[in-house]
Amino acid sequence: MAKRQGSASQAPGLAARVASVPPFQVVRVFERARVLESRGRHVVHFEVGESDFPSAPEVVAAGIQALEDGHTGYTEGLGLPALRAALAARYGVPAERVAVTTGASGALNVLAQVLVDPGREVLIPDPGYPCNGVFVEAAGGVPRRLPLDASTGFQPTAEAVAGAWRPNTAGLLLGSPANPTGSILPTQELEAICAVARGRGFVVVDEIYQGLVYDARQHGRCSALAVDDGVFVVNSFSKYFGMTGWRLGWLVAPEWAMDAMDRMAQNLYLAPPTVAQYAGLAALGPAALAVHEQRRRIFGRRRDALVAGLTRLGLPPAHPPQGAFYVYVDVAATGLSGAEFCDRLLDEHGVAATPGTDFGRYRADRHVRFAFTVDEAEIELGLARLETALRCWRGRP
Repeated sequence: MAKRQGSASQAPGLAARVASVPPFQVVRVFERARVLESRGRHVVHFEVGESDFPSAPEVVAAGIQALEDGHTGYTEGLGLPALRAALAARYGVPAERVAVTTGASGALNVLAQVLVDPGREVLIPDPGYPCNGVFVEAAGGVPRRLPLDASTGFQPTAEAVAGAWRPNTAGLLLGSPANPTGSILPTQELEAICAVARGRGFVVVDEIYQGLVYDARQHGRCSALAVDDGVFVVNSFSKYFGMTGWRLGWLVAPEWAMDAMDRMAQNLYLAPPTVAQYAGLAALGPAALAVHEQRRRIFGRRRDALVAGLTRLGLPPAHPPQGAFYVYVDVAATGLSGAEFCDRLLDEHGVAATPGTDFGRYRADRHVRFAFTVDEAEIELGLARLETALRCWRGRP
């Protein structure tokens, strides 16, 4: 499988930055799986980081109603006032500190443009969400990876952040719960990290999976804003709310940054999708929230089934996932790299998973991400196929 890097040759006329933008390995795996399915093979999809549930009925109805009511024009650049107010109420902050965005990606892009000067470094987790570094580079910044492993729960420590912070460091981007590991940053560690960054640079916390938490002690956990009111928090309607295709997210920021973000958002995408914003209002309502909570409990059962099955097969998670819908597994004991493991598992046994090289560089080639975004019957089928694969690879009948 190809490494995460741009094309070695650059087509005439393309900007030089394009060469450093890598493709998503997960997309490559998904496309290969679709080819196999077109030939009549059944594939278990552990690769896709997207809920298999459709948007809640209340959300769909609100979107249809918005269309019928003629809400098809632009809204304010930072979003519908009613939606900003509803989101602000979740955090206990003024609505003026909330910006509705075109997905969490739109929020991260705006923040990079507002906070990162050309040549400045931004600390990003490794492993972590693949696009974080691209957003930084698009703003002219330099992503600097913080190598993480299971010893710290795949989350940075304040000591590591302090050691990595240099005079040219602009800030830090965190994810909790994190992709691809499902790990949560402990509150005390977040407090210590914010203390390291205070007066030196920004802290952005991507909380896109915050609603998908399975430990009763963590569920309902406060946002990072409850730890430090000066952090930038990013979230989205995509994961917990099951609205990936609606392309709707939000961010909460200190008041001093809001004017700059408003101007930048207007110029980058003018306004968030109008129909999606009306649907987002419905997603925050009690009827839709009941649906989302029911689905969260289902994801919790799926997590337990997948973790138990992988552990039984000798592939326990590198760190028990506390949130999101991913299990990150060290497959080095199979004698295969993560890329080889995924290629052979798909081609020979019809199970799609994502190589760790999609999420970073540090020990990435020995890891694989499994997403529990299929029902429990498919999980059991995928585990049975994986058991067969492991027996074949180990030369056992």
